[in-house]
Amino acid sequence: MRETDLYAPVKTFLEAQGYEVKAEVRDCDIVAVRGGEDPVIIELKLSLSLALLMQGVSRQAMTDAVYVAVPAGKGKRWLGQIKDAVKLCRRLGLGLMSVRSSGVVVHVDPGPYKPRKVKKRREALLKEFQRRVGDPNTGGQTRRKIITAYRQDALRIARHLAAEGQGKPAAIAKVLDVPKAATILQKDHYGWFERVDRGVYELRDAGQAALVDFKDVLAGMPEDTSPDLKVE
Repeated sequence: MRETDLYAPVKTFLEAQGYEVKAEVRDCDIVAVRGGEDPVIIELKLSLSLALLMQGVSRQAMTDAVYVAVPAGKGKRWLGQIKDAVKLCRRLGLGLMSVRSSGVVVHVDPGPYKPRKVKKRREALLKEFQRRVGDPNTGGQTRRKIITAYRQDALRIARHLAAEGQGKPAAIAKVLDVPKAATILQKDHYGWFERVDRGVYELRDAGQAALVDFKDVLAGMPEDTSPDLKVE
């Protein structure tokens, strides 16, 4: 398929809605005009690329009614791509069309975009920021696991058990100021802890290894100055 193959279906689609349509007007692939309305501009490409989006954004200097049009794909991969493309175009204020043998599908119309804020996600973001001790990660890192506040709490518990031998969740939570200590120990997400008796935990070998692997993280965290909490 060539870009020129997209022209006829898009022109037919627009003319059916009462537009007068012309191609290649002032570097715009398609321009459609209807009465005294703002002109509609459509840019054609064989794939949804950054170049196409930038071209569409550039055309917004002439009109708010700007669409980008690409050939329709098939299968789950296409459905995933078009879903992401709709989100991106909506944020850019662009419209998006896909062209197929049966005609044209408009996935999103151009218009101003105001992202909907999700209060719970904002609160979770701030809670994680506030709970995290220091800045143990490097922006963009991929080779090392992200050090979250949850992992930091687990490391503090591991360090405590390494020093004390065994401990009870309630006592550990109180002395370390880790409210989720019981959950961290019971769920054992990282495989560091072992329940040796009812309400009594100790450190596994994997936990000892974690203390070595993350010793730099622990070095930036406050030492455990709690009283002896060994299980009697």
